Amino acid sequence: MKMSVRGNRALFVALAVVFTSAVLAAPSHAQTTTWQIDPAHANAQFTVRHLSISNVSGQFNKMSGTVQLDPKDITKTVVNATIDVSSIDTRDSHRDDDLKSDGFFDVAKYPTMTFVSTKIEQAGPGKLKMTGNLTMHGVTKVVTFDVDGPSDAITDPWKNQRRGASATATINRRDFGIEKYPAAAIGDEVKITLDIEFISK
Repeated sequence: MKMSVRGNRALFVALAVVFTSAVLAAPSHAQTTTWQIDPAHANAQFTVRHLSISNVSGQFNKMSGTVQLDPKDITKTVVNATIDVSSIDTRDSHRDDDLKSDGFFDVAKYPTMTFVSTKIEQAGPGKLKMTGNLTMHGVTKVVTFDVDGPSDAITDPWKNQRRGASATATINRRDFGIEKYPAAAIGDEVKITLDIEFISK
């Protein structure tokens, strides 16, 4: 059956509309880039009050994860990070062993803690609010970090593309079921400080 010129034109227009609609409806990931947290340049530090008279700090030495970053709209960025709890380091081996025990982190049962972002908001020039799920000691709570960065991308001497960011948050250890010792001995509030470099994959 031969179609008229008018019929051909109508068919062409219909196909064009369908194709254009499909393209516009399809999610675009072209702007999203994947970055790997650099374990050699990633610090996860914490500070807690001791005997109500001083602050004691420590850190976790092993961290990994990814950042799905959209430089055109930073609020679409997704962060996924994992910390090896057994890498805790407070510069005192006896204290480290105590913190790894079932009275605190119980690393035999809960070897890692994780953070997955769920929302990122602009909070001023170069500043963000990053909210997500922090899972620690088998408990998941919503935590919001104040973020400086991420920095603009640079090229290091080995031709890697790098960015950096810092973040802070305060949590209550009892919210995560870590309840050994009263607050007069070890403060309930724990300040978390992250300094992270990440490399483009």
